[in-house]
Formats: sequence, structure tokens, C-alpha cells
Amino acid sequence: MDIIQASQDVLGQVINWRRDLHKIPELGLELPQTVDYVTQVLTELGVEFDDSYVNGNGIVALIKGTKPTDGPSKDYVLGMRADMDGLPITEATGHDFASTHSGKMHACGHDGHTAMLLGAAKILSESTDLFSGTVKLIFQPGEEYPGGAEPMIKEGAMENPKITQMIGFHAGHLDPQTKSGEIGFRPGPMMASMDRFLIEIKGKGYHGAYPENSADPIAAAGQLITAIQTIKSRNMKAVDPTVVSITRVQGGYNQNVIPDNVELEGTVRAFDDNNRYKIHKKMEQIAEGIGLAMGVECVVTYDYKYPAVINDVEATKSIVSSLEQLFGDDTMVELDEPLMGGEDYSYYLQQAPGTFLFLVNPGNIEGEFHGHHHAKFDLDESKFYLGTASFVKVAFDYLND
Repeated sequence: MDIIQASQDVLGQVINWRRDLHKIPELGLELPQTVDYVTQVLTELGVEFDDSYVNGNGIVALIKGTKPTDGPSKDYVLGMRADMDGLPITEATGHDFASTHSGKMHACGHDGHTAMLLGAAKILSESTDLFSGTVKLIFQPGEEYPGGAEPMIKEGAMENPKITQMIGFHAGHLDPQTKSGEIGFRPGPMMASMDRFLIEIKGKGYHGAYPENSADPIAAAGQLITAIQTIKSRNMKAVDPTVVSITRVQGGYNQNVIPDNVELEGTVRAFDDNNRYKIHKKMEQIAEGIGLAMGVECVVTYDYKYPAVINDVEATKSIVSSLEQLFGDDTMVELDEPLMGGEDYSYYLQQAPGTFLFLVNPGNIEGEFHGHHHAKFDLDESKFYLGTASFVKVAFDYLND
């Protein structure tokens, strides 16, 4: 089979699927219209699926190869993942297929991920005689928040049959060093962990003219903000990539009133779990100390969210080799360094060897690419065939041993 030609032949359908999905973005773990659409396409393709995951918001589909073999590949199961959720953003692209759901938008490429995987499902379902083993397609909710990969795994998405290797894609333009039409890869650390923290500063409000009668949470917040920034600069090794960012400061309501409470919220990014624990502990120590010094109570809530995306070295090497055979060396680009952004695809890689790849296909609105999570985010749909072809090529190579 000419895999590139086959992927270009289904490109029109992939684009139509993406545009249909783009019109109906849904958020988090509630994707009823999206699931209905994807399962309708799978039904039309004759692909077996189970849409009972995460209360009916996640889908696992199976395509079983029929090629005779006595080799180990008959027991191989290749997992392929796409995320389906959108973001709470009002779209401003001006497309005729723009979001019809007020205040919601596919602003990170998940509609493209889903469409490319459906394209692979079409090709593979029509070519089962060309491979043995099984392809397992995972369509998950909630990648943006609160995380759909972990509940799908807990509900058995990677079992029966058990996935033995994973592959996934993120479209758009995440690494600025890459160029359109390239596929970025990186053995080992690829994307950082993503944790969230909240510090509630509980003081005693009073008239702003008489601060001596208050327990000022705003003054305490100022000291906390400064001290928390020293965690990275004074408690972590300089060679360890970590980020501690305070992204929300909320408190007060009038120019002459000291409030009772202030909240600080932010994110922590790292590649090593020990560093995550160290940052958490240090944050609690700082909050306790400043609270005692300032006469307020500082309550730290630290949520361990997505772990780091760590690509399996051998699986990445094998997958990249397959794709270099398909596209040539110029298409496959090894990234110089990991990204500090997070992805819950990391949970799949904790269960099976695999890799996560970046398809570089930034769209152009008003002469520029506006970036992920932007109201004018867009994708170059002409490059979707690269993702579809990659899924198919890896399936054929891996499942035929």
C-alpha cells in the first residue's frame, strides 16, 4: 500500500470531520454531541467500539488484523490516542465552520487530533489483511481539564486486550524551533508535569486607616509572592528544569478596607517527581512561616495533576525509524529540549512504552499563527495527512513485527 497516497485520498473526509467537530466544541468530561458524532463515523466505517467510558464521554474502538502469522505480533496491541475536548474561549477566526457553541472553541487542535485518528481508522479498517495483532483507538475527554486519560485507564481502556505500545500526536505549533510540515520527536522527557496550588490567606479585616487592628492578608500575600519565587532560585538545582508561577491573586474590594482573606493560585512544572514533592513541601514551609510572622493563617492546597510526558527511548527510536522510511529524514526533527507545557497523555506512557509526537501545522489567520489557547487559533488542514499516515505506517510496522 502507498500509505501517503491513501492518507491524501481520505484527506477531504478528515478535513470535513474536523470542521464538523470544530462547530460543536464541548468542555471537560461532558462531551455528548462530540461522542455522538465520533461514534456515528465509527459506525459508518464498520469499526467496533465501546462508548461507555467516563460516563459515556470516552470511546475505545478496536480494529483487528486478519493477516495470518505465527509470530509475536499476533499478540501486539497498538494504542492510538486522540483527545476530544475544547476550551472556554469565544472564537474569533471568522471561519464559516466556527464554533456554534457560545463561549466554547477548539483552540488547541483536539478536533484535528480526532479527525486524523478517524482517518487512520478508515484506512486500517479497510486493510485488515495487511496486519496482524490489534489497533486500539482511544478517544478521550477532558485533556485540558480535569484530565480524561487517568479515569479511562482506571476503567480499563488499556486492557482486554492489553496495549503493548502507544502513539499519540499534538497538532499546531508547540515548539517554535520547528517548521510547518515537520514532525517533532524527543526520546525521554517531552513535556513537563502540571500541578496546581492554591494558598488561602485567612486574616482579619479592618479599616485601612487603622492597620494595627487588622491581621493583614494582603501584606502577607506580598511576602508569600516574593518568597515562593525563591523556591526555584534557591532550593532547586540550576540544571533541573522547574517552573513555579503564581497566576492569580485575588482579594480586597475597596480602597480603604483591609480584607479578611486573599487567595494565591498558580502552577508548578517539573520533569522529576521528587522535585514536585520538594516544591510542595517548601511551599508549605514558607506559608507556615509567613503566616506565623504576619499573624494570619495560610492554608496550602497542592493538587498533583498530570505527570511529565516521558517518551520511551526504544519505542521512540522504532517509531521514528518507521516514519523516516515513510517521509524521509527531513520531516522528522528531534527537539533540542522538552517543553514546560503539560499533557495527560503522560498517563498512557506510565502503562505502556510509546511516544508522543508534535505535528507542525500552524494555521494562518490575518497573516499569522496566533498560538494555542487563543481565540484565533487555527490549523493547516492540508498537513493532516501526515498524522493519519503516521498512525497507519506505525501500525503496519509494529503489528507485522
